[in-house]
Amino acid sequence: MLEWLFTTLRTNVEIPLFLSLLLGYSLGRVKIAGISLGDVTATLLAALVIGQIGIDVSPDVKIIFFMFYLFAVGYSAGPQFVRGLFSGGLQQALFAVLVCGLSLGSVYLAVRMAGYDVGIAAGLYAGSTTTSSALGLSQTAIEQSSLAASAKAASAQILPAAFSISYVIGTFGSVVMLGILGPRLLNIDLPAACRDYARRIGGAGDDRGSPKAWHQYVARAFLVDPQSAIAGLTVGQTEHFFHNHRMYIGRVRRNGAVVEATVDMVLEAGDVVAIAGAREVLLDEVGKALREVDDPELLGVSIEGTDILITARSIHRKTLRELAQMPETRGIFLTEIRRGAMSVPIPILPETQLFRGDVVRVTGRPADISAAAGRFGYLDRETERADIAFIGAAIVIGALIGSLTLKIGEVPLTLSTAGGVLLVGLLLGWLRSIRPAFGRVPRATSWFMNSIGLNMFIAVVGLTAGPGIIAGLKELGVLFVAWTVFAAALPMLLSLYIGKYLFRFDDAIVLGCCAGSRTAAAALSMITDRAGSQIPAIGYSVGYATSSTILTLLGIVIVLIS
Repeated sequence: MLEWLFTTLRTNVEIPLFLSLLLGYSLGRVKIAGISLGDVTATLLAALVIGQIGIDVSPDVKIIFFMFYLFAVGYSAGPQFVRGLFSGGLQQALFAVLVCGLSLGSVYLAVRMAGYDVGIAAGLYAGSTTTSSALGLSQTAIEQSSLAASAKAASAQILPAAFSISYVIGTFGSVVMLGILGPRLLNIDLPAACRDYARRIGGAGDDRGSPKAWHQYVARAFLVDPQSAIAGLTVGQTEHFFHNHRMYIGRVRRNGAVVEATVDMVLEAGDVVAIAGAREVLLDEVGKALREVDDPELLGVSIEGTDILITARSIHRKTLRELAQMPETRGIFLTEIRRGAMSVPIPILPETQLFRGDVVRVTGRPADISAAAGRFGYLDRETERADIAFIGAAIVIGALIGSLTLKIGEVPLTLSTAGGVLLVGLLLGWLRSIRPAFGRVPRATSWFMNSIGLNMFIAVVGLTAGPGIIAGLKELGVLFVAWTVFAAALPMLLSLYIGKYLFRFDDAIVLGCCAGSRTAAAALSMITDRAGSQIPAIGYSVGYATSSTILTLLGIVIVLIS
């Protein structure tokens, strides 16, 4: 029975591939003391175990899936990467570049001091920086290098073992160093720092004389009595009557008929108005001045929640307080802001700035949302259909560019097809953020390409390397673990003090900046949990977009210098 199972797995490679995904995605989410291995590490470990029986998988399989992954990463990171280089995020981008240099330097120092070969160096680099995509570029660079065939084979054998060990250490190390020890080392009271940051940019305080940021809203019906203070006022005046709280009147029942409200309509005694606004405002303010009534027909307004991709130059860097004054925002409420390659949620506060490339989630009537989208950017109504021709063209163009080789003396320099696809993805992702008429790739599609592309690549690597993993672990030994801790911890430790004292990032976001520069999503999760706020994520997105590209491309550099 067991022999039949092993034979079936060896002759039908699709079974062990998907079995690796099954185990990886299941075990990767198991948390111990609040920390999990993650899908990538768990998939690799599962594939390494399954691969012990000897499974032969064509290397073409991993390249195909890796192309999907790199395009998805570049396409998602493009808007934030460009913005980080050429606008307000330049300081965070420069910080990320510096941390990337420290990460490369610490690995190179460890490799030189320990005397490791190029295969171990590449695995140590990709794992300690938790940059899985660098593993593929490193492998490609080794295969295309001038090394002897025996040296290439030895590197390919030991590289996955070095990567798996150092990836686990790098992931857990980022959580411990940045999420747990970081606030103590910098002497930061993280929850207090976030509260103070929120107050300074308008997130708290008794500011009743000014319009507030947009809120999640509800709609209620109120009767205008003859003695009411709003009888005789226009709809526009009424909407600013209650201490300038943000609300709007959508429809009015007059003489039994329901009509659409306009800003200039004068309210009369006996009217029933449908007012939408923050729940607490309608209960505490409006409810004291007007009598609430039940009118299902009046409140039966068609609404939707839709994404708007911010592309307009006139909106770039404007605060929510400023945008709330614009007539185009009447009737819509902001419920979410997402920024960057990882769609990091940004706090909705009066002084929060919107940037080109941000995606905002708004709720309201379709006509009001369409009016706002016409001023702000591109109305990105969700659809399940992706532009497959666009994806195919991008991968083809990127692979052709990356296949070009420049020789300096006897040393061949090339981006590799993988590096070319990543860069083209970055370019096209940025172009779509400012000209969104082409290249529709839904978030679900992008997530699927990202997650399945990477983990299928990792599964092939693990299955192929399985038979040699035990020998590799014996060869690396305990000393390799120590060198990995050194290579992973040194740049993170230095980044904490450089971010706080050299770049002078605010205490509330400095840890987020450090996590972004190390592409450490697990660390960011720990930081925001301990802060009790999403504010640290403000410092994450630009650093992540910058570092995810640079750390990946440095996978080629570590091969060349080793």
